[in-house]
Amino acid sequence: MFLHHTAKVVCFRMTSNPITPTIPLDKPGAHHGFLRLPYSRDDSAWGSVMVPITVINGGDGPTALLTGGNHGDEYEGPIALQELAATLDPAQIKGRVIILPMMNQPAFAAGRRCSPIDGGNMNRSFPGSPGGTVTQKIAHYIATELVPLADIVLDYHSGGRTLDFLPFAAAHILPDKKQEAACMAAMEAFNAPYSMKMLEIDNRGMFDTEVEEQGKVFVTTELGGAGTSTAKSVAVARKGARNLLIHAGILTGEPEMAETVMLDMPDGRCFTFSETNALLEPLVDLGDEVTEGQAIARLWPSDRSGQPAITAHAQLSGILTARHVPGLVKMGDCIGVVAQVV
Repeated sequence: MFLHHTAKVVCFRMTSNPITPTIPLDKPGAHHGFLRLPYSRDDSAWGSVMVPITVINGGDGPTALLTGGNHGDEYEGPIALQELAATLDPAQIKGRVIILPMMNQPAFAAGRRCSPIDGGNMNRSFPGSPGGTVTQKIAHYIATELVPLADIVLDYHSGGRTLDFLPFAAAHILPDKKQEAACMAAMEAFNAPYSMKMLEIDNRGMFDTEVEEQGKVFVTTELGGAGTSTAKSVAVARKGARNLLIHAGILTGEPEMAETVMLDMPDGRCFTFSETNALLEPLVDLGDEVTEGQAIARLWPSDRSGQPAITAHAQLSGILTARHVPGLVKMGDCIGVVAQVV
């Protein structure tokens, strides 16, 4: 007589993130290294994605998480943060500064909004997944390992290759009014030329939403765009980081303050979208005042001649705060954004 045993196969699902930091996150001093993500691919069987990270730890005090390159074609943040990582002295600060100059490193290396590895838009991938795509794994590590360490978070953005913005810092309207007030105060401390009560078209999956839902003070920016940076836009980014660290009590000194224009995006009327593929003729420029119903662009046929243009109009009065950059637009593209001066 034989006794047959049925083998039980137990499958274990990965619950921890495979990313490991090459530097300590909690030791005093300045540490520069990487978040290393194993990534087996055709040209490197045991390869890795290496996301640069710097931790400047001056001892007891609050923690600031400063991020750039959430989208890989936006440059003011990475420039300002690279300089800060190279020059910030631990002896100058109380607390800790965690710097990710190019958090979506694959997208940044390619000069693209989204990752060339998996097509992932980092700012639509939170809270991520430890067993997901490369972009999802990076997002998950940031959400579960870095954001919980932070008291205040600054995430730099600009318009990338397709949009150009007036330079503004922004905070969101939040259900928790105490948290909202703290975010608005940090936004004002950043002291960009413009300060925006920001409306998102869709905030699901955004880094902003993840940070705010964890109860942190959060500031974001739009500091220009057109796939490049300028001396002025980089100066805004550089000054804003220093001001924010002073505001948080991490860096000593006096903030550099100037006048800021308060703006509000009250609802979806702020946005004007193209309903056709066309050649774009702007009729107003960034910073120009517009009135509700005013023509802000003409859309000419891009595939034939002798046909009239379609006119795009502002849906509310205010100032033109963002515009489409490339001369050709596709159906559904955002042509312009109008915000109201508070």
